Parts: sequence; structure tokens; C-alpha cells
Amino acid sequence: MLSGGESILVGLSGGPDSVCLLSILHNLRDSFRLNLSAIYIDHGIRQEETPAEIGVCKKLCEGLNVSFVTRFIDVKTHAKAERINLQEAARHLRYRIFEETAYELKADKIALGHTADDQAETLLMRLFRGSGPTGLSAIPPVRGRIIRPLIEIGRKEVEGFLEGEKIASVLDSSNLRQDYRRNRIRLTLLPLLREINPDIIETLARTSAILREEERYFELIVTKTIMKLFSRKTERRVELFLAPLEIMDKVILRKVLRRAIDETTGLRGISFIHIEDMIELIKNGASGDRIYLPKGIRVIKDYATLILTSEPPVRLGNYELTVPGETILGEAGILIKSSSIEANELEDDTSGIWKFYASFDEDKLVFPLSARPRGDGDYFYPAGFGKRKKLQDFFVDEKIPRDERNRIPLIVSGNDIIWVVGYRGDDRFRVTGETKRVLKLELKKLRD
Repeated sequence: MLSGGESILVGLSGGPDSVCLLSILHNLRDSFRLNLSAIYIDHGIRQEETPAEIGVCKKLCEGLNVSFVTRFIDVKTHAKAERINLQEAARHLRYRIFEETAYELKADKIALGHTADDQAETLLMRLFRGSGPTGLSAIPPVRGRIIRPLIEIGRKEVEGFLEGEKIASVLDSSNLRQDYRRNRIRLTLLPLLREINPDIIETLARTSAILREEERYFELIVTKTIMKLFSRKTERRVELFLAPLEIMDKVILRKVLRRAIDETTGLRGISFIHIEDMIELIKNGASGDRIYLPKGIRVIKDYATLILTSEPPVRLGNYELTVPGETILGEAGILIKSSSIEANELEDDTSGIWKFYASFDEDKLVFPLSARPRGDGDYFYPAGFGKRKKLQDFFVDEKIPRDERNRIPLIVSGNDIIWVVGYRGDDRFRVTGETKRVLKLELKKLRD
């Protein structure tokens, strides 16, 4: 954690753990040539206790000749805005302030007072939540510039040190409230586990350490693997080559998918159960299948790639068709070529009708024709169906994915849909034995 000569920002709450941490680092200051500063973060929650805590921290820092700063975070507002609980909101803001203050003070390290008890509690919390090995690795002793020097020290040892050195600390009353899951584990579950195993804290901490070592080994394998899998990558979209994923062992595949998600800002927040759904899609899904996850995230199994994206679905613009001529529909990635021919020139080939081309009785059409996306209340008379049908119902029956529906072009004559491009034409405008002139529309896909 330390090699000597570092500038260290210590997270100081006034509680036993952080007070012990600052005191020990002060004892090591001369031999390690350390430059110490401390920060107290006011969460805006326990206003009646905050002044006393700041007083204890300030007095301690003055006695140790350590520079001391306080910062305020509005946890309640952040929790409401992000729709998360208070503890999660406090953690988000707290770590942000640690990093910002360390940058301001040019601190090399941020030292936090987590102990072996915190490690054990975290492991149990994540076990009950259903976390995998990465989550059960619990709190990392070192992460970036953050260090946790007391992570292998039990809380009883911390309290014994403070008592022996006659160093004052304060008790955070929220640590006694059993409406927090961590507190229930600390106050109710761990005492029961100690009856079975008096060394339960050390046992759980050791388990976390073992899992952490194994995770480091797997991370090396994942790092080597994933660099060969990226096809494309942006902040909100990842495309991975599909073939290697389909034959990959699930143990590695889980970690590869997790890494790809963690490296993409717009995809973070996917849970373990979603990873399992993704694996099922990769192993057993058909091309074009997709799953919809929270926060607008979509996972699509394409022909050659697996696409993970939080980008908003593309919506087609409005176009006027050039007749005769060509019209590019950019959002759909296609070109519509139109031509007018005599009815007797129409080839008797229905193999690609509606999917790649469509033919209509020109005299029944109202020009100019336009191409637009779907709208509320749209309907048409699907060829071969015999009656009117809502476009929404047609999309559902055709199993067209929700995120694709807004980019499917509708060719419109007046107010009538004559062709759901690539799917079906309207029966009212079909070519019959009485048709004299035919408008032929052909679909051509544009290259990426």
C-alpha cells in the first residue's frame, strides 16, 4: 500500500476505525516520510451529531498536526434524483468527494478505515444478494489510489488500541439502527455465527482473500480473451464477435460479458440474472433474437456479433419518394428504387414480393408518395388477409422487435399505407387483371 514519501488523504468520521487509522499512520509518518491530511464528510443526515463529530476530528488533527478539511454532500437529494437508497447515494457521493479532494490536495493515496469486520459483513451481504465470486471477494484492500490499511484487523483490536492509547472517538448512532441490512448482520447474525465459530470474522475475511486471489487469476484470462472479441465499441454500444462466445465455457463467458459491460458507461447496472439471460441468448437464441433489460439496455444476437446497447432505438425520418428514381432512407439503411411500367411488362415472379419489392396499381395511387415511420392509430389491409388490421397488431403477429418498429418504413399514398416495407403490401392497391400501369418499388440494402 505504501512505499514511502506519499501524500495521504485519510477519510475521518470520528468513529473508532478512522480515528485508529489516522493515529497509526501518524505513528508511521516519520519512518515512511508521509504527508497526512484528513477529510470529514457531512452527509446532511444526522445534523444533531455532526458538530460533535467534527469537533472530535478537528481536535485529533490539531493534536497530530494534520491538516483537516470538511465537505458537505446532499445525500437525500441525490438518492431521490437517482432513485436509490440513502446508503447507496451516500457511498456514490462520498467516493466522488474523496477523489475530488485528493486531486485538490495532490494526495497520492486515499486511506479508509475498513476493518476485517467490514469485510465479513460485506461478504455476507453479497452472499444473501446472490453475488458471484467477484462480489464475494468483498472489499479490495487496494483499488486505484484507495488503500485500506486496517482491512485485516478486527474491530475489537481497533477498540483495544484506542483504549490503550487513550484516544477518544465517537459512535455513529446510525450504526445501531436495525433498519439497515449491514447493521442487522452486525448486531444479530454475526453474534450467532460466533457461537458456532468464534473466529468467524477471520474465517470470512480469509474466504474473501482466497476468492480475490482466484479472481485476479481469472481476470488475466479475461483480459487476454476479450481483446480479441471486440468488433466495435462506443460509450453506449458494444459489439462482440459471436462465434467465440457460442463455444466459450460459461465460467469465462460470464466474466467476459461482465468486463465488456463494465467498460461501457451506458451499460453499467446489469445484474447476475441478466448475465445468465444473455448467455442463454448466446447459446440457444436464433439470429435476430434479443432481450430487453432495465435502463433501456438491449442485447441483440446478430448474424456475426452480439450487440449490447443502451442507445435509443432509431426512428425513421419523413421522406418524399422520387418517382421514378431512387430515395435513400438513411435510418433504415435502405434505398427505395421506383419505376413505372406497363402491366404486361411485370414479371411473373412472386419469390421476393413484399420483402424485396412491391407492385401497385399506379392509377389507384395519390402522388407524391412518402415514406414515414409508424404513428398512433395506423392501420392497413394486409395482402391475403382480407380485412383491415391495426399496424401494431401486425407488428406483434410478425414478431417484429419493439426497438425495430420505429425504423420500418411505411410507404404512404395520401393517408393510406400501401407497403410496410419488407413485410406486406396493402390489398386495396394490388395489381389486378384490370391494371394498366404498375408502380414497382424495389428495396436495396445499403452497406454499413
